[in-house]
Amino acid sequence: MNIARYFDSAVLKPDMTPEQVEAAIRESISFDSYSVCVRGCDIDLALKLTAGTNTVVSCVLDFPYGYGGVEAKRAAAKAYAGKGVKDIDMVMNYGAARGGAWDVVEEEIRAVVEEAHKRDVIVKVIFETSQLDLDQIRKATEVCISAGADFVKTSTGFNGGGATVEAVQAMLDTAKGRIKVKPSGGIRNYETAKMYVDMGVDRLGIGYTSCRPIVEGGSSTEAY
Repeated sequence: MNIARYFDSAVLKPDMTPEQVEAAIRESISFDSYSVCVRGCDIDLALKLTAGTNTVVSCVLDFPYGYGGVEAKRAAAKAYAGKGVKDIDMVMNYGAARGGAWDVVEEEIRAVVEEAHKRDVIVKVIFETSQLDLDQIRKATEVCISAGADFVKTSTGFNGGGATVEAVQAMLDTAKGRIKVKPSGGIRNYETAKMYVDMGVDRLGIGYTSCRPIVEGGSSTEAY
């Protein structure tokens, strides 16, 4: 198994300098990561560095809290898709989800999907599963399917715990093949990465500092 082909290598730390971002992207390309997942401000650099490689560019949207509102989410999706990213990882309004305002949640997801799919860009919806119970995770998965999203994703890595077996299994059981699943956050060794792949996920969100240790069969002590 070429585990790196499941990686969205996350280059998202808020204090990263352009030089650090470039180094992280170049390293991710070197071990054939499926994508580099970058901040909006780094999209142009990532597109330049990945040109002609097997690594594509994904980006986060309304990250990491998801409370920007439908207009901001739509505008950002239009801008990022227009730049040429292949994937957009948007943060769901998980406060609205916790309060049962599922119409708000779906409207925001649908706005991003509409803008992204016009340009054949994949949309992943980040739940922040550490803030939700299993019933809310299942409901959110159904809402994402209804809104036309391509993936459900567990976590930002910046609020609470990351992926858990229970959350990922709830997503997979609810999805029933109708939407893909991406565990993200806290995946720091090969055994955990392979476990999720064996469960049936299609992508893995890995902090860039953990990618090489995982590819080499080891583990990382870095937090993401």
